Amino acid sequence: MRMKLGNLLLAIWLVLTGLTAVTNISFSSRDVVMGVIALAAGVFLFLGR
Repeated sequence: MRMKLGNLLLAIWLVLTGLTAVTNISFSSRDVVMGVIALAAGVFLFLGR
C-alpha cells in the first residue's frame, strides 16, 4: 500500500510537534520548518495526493 504524500507530511508534523513538546527540543527556524510542513500537508490533503 502506498502512503499519500499529504498523510506522510502530516505524520511527520505530528511526530515533530510531539517530540518538541515532550522533550523541549528546539532548533533555529523550528517555527518556520513546522509551518512549512503543516502548510504542505494541508495542501496535499486538500488536493487528495
